[in-house]
Amino acid sequence: MSKVRVHNFAVSLDGFATGEGQSLETPFGHAGGRLMQWFLGTRTFRSMNGKDGGSEGVDDAYASAWGPRIGAEIMGRNKFGPQRGPWTDEEWKGWWGDNPPFHTPVFVLTHHPRPTLEMEGGNTFHFIDASPKEALAQAREAAGGLDVRIGGGPTTVRQFLEADLIDHLHVVLVPIVLGRGVRLWDGLESLEDRFTVESVTPPSGVTHLTFTRK
Repeated sequence: MSKVRVHNFAVSLDGFATGEGQSLETPFGHAGGRLMQWFLGTRTFRSMNGKDGGSEGVDDAYASAWGPRIGAEIMGRNKFGPQRGPWTDEEWKGWWGDNPPFHTPVFVLTHHPRPTLEMEGGNTFHFIDASPKEALAQAREAAGGLDVRIGGGPTTVRQFLEADLIDHLHVVLVPIVLGRGVRLWDGLESLEDRFTVESVTPPSGVTHLTFTRK
């Protein structure tokens, strides 16, 4: 069966995966770009944005694992955009421009479904009101035997971990303290018992933690 994977998911030392006060201008709230600074200089990130160059070290090796064998993505609504409640602007198409980097069907979890959004590069966003198990069934069907990526944010990743649906989890521990925002680990006591855990700390100062289902 296809695997369910999380990649490049950054958290602060105090467990926050996004800051407080998300807005159109600040997708990570008051955290700004600090959680993803390790990623921005990699060859993988630059290639995703149509640019040459970038680092090819340990950080890039982890970053580049994000794409291969992924056939669909599931994300929470607040990864797609900053709006809460009923949609007031269905013209919003995400932070990624006309050709988002996913290039697969994407299932956006929301209590306020809206029409499917088709964009360039094979990106099709489906807005569904579903449990993690129900969403995964739809994503697996769309993925055609390939793996499904859980893209975030922290509430969505936590829900899939609570439901024991994740096979591979890559968390990047970033040496900053945010103090407020949305935490990843709440309610997941003894999570490590389900996984084989490995860690690598490259010169950038972050620590790459991989949780692989036993």
